[in-house]
Amino acid sequence: MQHTMKNKPLPCSQERGKAVVLLSGGMDSSTVLYIAKKKYQRCICLIFDYGQRHNRELESAKKIARFAGCNYKIVKIIFPWKGSSLIDKTEKIPYNKKIGREIPSTYVPGRNTIFLSYALSFAETIGAKKIFIGANAVDFSGYPDCRPQYYKNFNKLLSVGTKNGDIKIETPLLYKTKKEIVKLAVKLGVPLDMTWSCYTGGKKPCGKCDACILRAKGFKEANKKDPLF
Repeated sequence: MQHTMKNKPLPCSQERGKAVVLLSGGMDSSTVLYIAKKKYQRCICLIFDYGQRHNRELESAKKIARFAGCNYKIVKIIFPWKGSSLIDKTEKIPYNKKIGREIPSTYVPGRNTIFLSYALSFAETIGAKKIFIGANAVDFSGYPDCRPQYYKNFNKLLSVGTKNGDIKIETPLLYKTKKEIVKLAVKLGVPLDMTWSCYTGGKKPCGKCDACILRAKGFKEANKKDPLF
């Protein structure tokens, strides 16, 4: 697997109050960034360029990080074997009226494991003790790397696989509904007009993919208007 890391590495420091936040540019990860900002003095965002079908979410992530006043790092990863309609343009994005129980083709095998491994290495290097990720196991597409057991076991791994065993993954949205996430985002002042959840990269969200359906569900149930429409 080839990879590059843009920008110069942040200076190593042992000062307290730092956290690493995985920021995709979507509503969930952006909300998590604002949660982390309330708890930690310094939040550094990791934004992954892994060959997505479009760069709209990357641009959103950069805008949100800057708006939040946070430093960010762009990490480029290549999945040569594809394996997902999110990174293989020869496959069609599935459009379903309802979210099913089957894992959709948009699942990228091993994605969160790889992302969290990079975040772990970065956190240990700069002395951060927390890694934040916007995983959700209530209103989600059924991805296996968004399940509670996955994060429970990953944290066990971190407790024995790091120098001091004191780095932990935080998943503040894991048990929240999309309705609750929308309300929390509004309360925290998340710039929802800058976020991008759609699997396509047009001027406006497609409104038909799983990500759009789940987002629309959250705004409707929260009785809020999505600024992207």
